[in-house]
Amino acid sequence: MNPILTKQDYENMIRSGRIAMIGMGVSHRELAQKLKGQGADLTVLDMKGDFPQSKDGLFVQSLGAKIRCGEDYLDHLSDFDLILRSPGVKWHLPQLQKARENHLPVTTEMELFFALCPAKIYGVTGSDGKTTSTTLISEFLKAENKKVFLGGNIGYPLLSKLDEIKKEDPVVAELSSFQLMGMEKSAAVCLVTNLAPNHLDWHKDMEEYTRSKANLMMHQDENGLTVLNEDNAGSMGYLPFVKGKLRTFSAVHPVENGSFVDEKGMICFAEDGSVTPLFPASDIRLRGHFNLENMLGAIACVYPAVSKETLHRVAKDFGGVAHRNETVAVKDGVEWINDSIATSPTRTNAGLTLYDKKIILIAGGYDKKIPYAPLAGPVIQNVKHLILMGDTADAIEEAVKAHEDYKENSPVIHRAKTLEDAVQIAASLAVAGDIVKLSPASASFGLYRNFEERGEHFRRLVQELV
Repeated sequence: MNPILTKQDYENMIRSGRIAMIGMGVSHRELAQKLKGQGADLTVLDMKGDFPQSKDGLFVQSLGAKIRCGEDYLDHLSDFDLILRSPGVKWHLPQLQKARENHLPVTTEMELFFALCPAKIYGVTGSDGKTTSTTLISEFLKAENKKVFLGGNIGYPLLSKLDEIKKEDPVVAELSSFQLMGMEKSAAVCLVTNLAPNHLDWHKDMEEYTRSKANLMMHQDENGLTVLNEDNAGSMGYLPFVKGKLRTFSAVHPVENGSFVDEKGMICFAEDGSVTPLFPASDIRLRGHFNLENMLGAIACVYPAVSKETLHRVAKDFGGVAHRNETVAVKDGVEWINDSIATSPTRTNAGLTLYDKKIILIAGGYDKKIPYAPLAGPVIQNVKHLILMGDTADAIEEAVKAHEDYKENSPVIHRAKTLEDAVQIAASLAVAGDIVKLSPASASFGLYRNFEERGEHFRRLVQELV
């Protein structure tokens, strides 16, 4: 267990302590700038020997921070008073374990923020739907004239905003399994959207992946609130970890406490034996069953603190988040859709059910060592041309062709070397009325830093094309 830092401890650490930051990453870049601006004695540790010559390395040096790099970058951690681990650095590295045994505070930007934040934190995790659910919660609260701080896996590093947050300002944080690994703090309100195999290239196994997300709720007290998805067995598997109040949600049946859709198509909220109709599900601007689940989960987190009038208004107005079933262009009757966020088969499958026709699908990317058999059936049913690229192309093609419903050229399978190549192939195949969708069912690493960069590249390619 890590030593618990108070806000005074943290402020003293910045003034007079020695802080190590392991890995740069997106979350640490702004934080490094903030810490150095407050006078911290900061050293960035990175395993790459050429880190000082990299873009991040040059940035670190421009701040006046020190660098330790190379194979022995984690040696001598006892030189530091506080060690901040980037989410991408594995929690159970031997050097970090030894530091913990020596009672050195080894933590993360997110865990430290949770410990020091004076405001109520809404935490969202799950395999799919995290960003949309997190953004919906934020939009609901903002529509009630709250000053909301949105961060974590989206937005900005929340620790860098600590001195701006007042007790009455809600914080909404999207949290990945990487960020939750080893966490010993939980949010006041926890939402688990769903659970499916993911990130098994990074985690030791599915058990570790599942257990990491449990940290979001297992350190709550009786005043905490946890929201689980009754339509997803993985989400409901967290019941034993719930320490506070429980709400659930379902798009297919009533629930005892939480949100659901009734037989008349009304979004309803149930609690303590009473049911309150909120608004018609048909008024939700976001399309798709999975977005209905996202809406229900967000409502269960904020109602009745957010009025039903506000919930209804936001549901009608909210058009979604970039890279999530985002229409980037319509040209000559062809709709081009960017769903770069779909880094798993379950996420791609959910988006394939949105249309009343077979589509042209661009898929493939970095291999996270997750099974592609679940993708095969939905692809056969909903895709007429499948354009594959990246490390997972072989695995996806094998899964589709091995499915019992597969017939020759249904779908027609094409190979692309790059995303540029894939867009050109799609353009040559598409006719008026077609939908071309990037929904990779794979991570972006190797070709892109993240799914956002991949989605932006797709958007540029399509806009140049049309």
